[in-house]
Amino acid sequence: MPQTLYDKLMSAHKVLEQDGSTLIYIDRQLIHEVTSPQAFEGLSMAGRKIWRNKSNLAVPDHNVPTTERSSGVSSISDPVSRLQVETLDKNCETFGINEIHMNDIRQGIVHVIGPEQGATLPGMSIVCGDSHTTTHGALGALAFGIGTSEVEHVLATGCLWQNKAKNMKIEINGELSENVTAKDLALYVIGKIGTAGGTGFAVEFCGNTIENMSIEGRMTLCNMSIEAGAKVGLVAVDEKTIDYVKGRPFAPKGENWEKALKYWRTLHSDSESHFDESITVDANLIKPQVTWGTSPEMVVDINGATPDPELESDDVKAESIRNALKYIHLEPNTLMSTVKIDKVFIGSCTNSRIEDLRAAASVAKGKKIANNVKLALVVPGSGLVKKQAEEEGLDKIFKEAGFEWREPGCSMCLAMNADKLDVGERCASTSNRNFEGRQGQGSFTHLVSPAIAAATAIAGQFSGVDS
Repeated sequence: MPQTLYDKLMSAHKVLEQDGSTLIYIDRQLIHEVTSPQAFEGLSMAGRKIWRNKSNLAVPDHNVPTTERSSGVSSISDPVSRLQVETLDKNCETFGINEIHMNDIRQGIVHVIGPEQGATLPGMSIVCGDSHTTTHGALGALAFGIGTSEVEHVLATGCLWQNKAKNMKIEINGELSENVTAKDLALYVIGKIGTAGGTGFAVEFCGNTIENMSIEGRMTLCNMSIEAGAKVGLVAVDEKTIDYVKGRPFAPKGENWEKALKYWRTLHSDSESHFDESITVDANLIKPQVTWGTSPEMVVDINGATPDPELESDDVKAESIRNALKYIHLEPNTLMSTVKIDKVFIGSCTNSRIEDLRAAASVAKGKKIANNVKLALVVPGSGLVKKQAEEEGLDKIFKEAGFEWREPGCSMCLAMNADKLDVGERCASTSNRNFEGRQGQGSFTHLVSPAIAAATAIAGQFSGVDS
């Protein structure tokens, strides 16, 4: 029987089926400081050991400071954040788990360092106590987020029960216009199908637009698939995938590499495989996007305006629009290009890789951020991304334009560390969620690409690159 890529990955990892659920083997668990303490505590209380230590890789990212941190964990001023990182260090030492520590140059956001280190490989099953684990599906891996109790279960057993998802194909063809990125594509798709459009599905992105997209762009797209409700986001393995993985620290070597290649090249949907739902997208139609509301599906192009609830025939949607506009402090029919911002954040597991920083720097080069912008942050996704950016002189471009150049971490993506918005502040952010209070209580978040974030910082209000 012809199989989709998702079907192949599920089948390859199946241990047994029972009562409609499938027990699958987990090849890799990525661990950070927020969702792991209770899992390790549960193991200790039950006297259980780790099933396979080498299958786990840990890194602190959510709570680490992005400013001065030469004194290590003691640099973390918030006692709760410091305790979480200290606890991760202690648990990894106690249980013999490989950890990339806070001041290691390889440290960074878990969904950046996984692929960067080759800990993410095609064909793997990968879990992490973080919803944006879907990122790793860009390399043809079965990757999804799990809860704290499941983190403990995987540590103890190396397996996890799963209900098999349905298959959705999102085929994207055409050429993305200049300054239109994978982030814009992701927001555009979510705007079309909604944040529940992918619920119950494993989504495979395909088409010549995806084939021509970089691996980093594919990671951005798969990262955002959870924002459409999808359990899994996938891209088939091709030569770009293989070239990306080759030579990375955790990647197989020698004879094992050749064996891996033979398997990896089968990781694509068969031509006659069945998808429960298929969606087609014309990439030529997509323009740079910006969210206006409190959900990623509330999005328009950069020259668009906020919707008018009075023109919405669906009463539920109309009320949703009213509530979002009230929270975000915008009126109906407001042109987004007239909305001024207070802060800009370029970073997160969605847009903090070298490709993203290059795009933002190309816009910022030779310019200055607007006077009304209180703070503009650029936070690389890892120490290695930071090092490469500095070797290319990107840090100098940002600094000369008035941006702050920071240490790697999750930073202002979520209000869980020192980088957060104050009440009433409006931010152009390259992160993945614009929920109420996501970046700080009573704050307003608008999702954009790195290029649009940089252009907005310079203009002081939402702006296209050529505006």
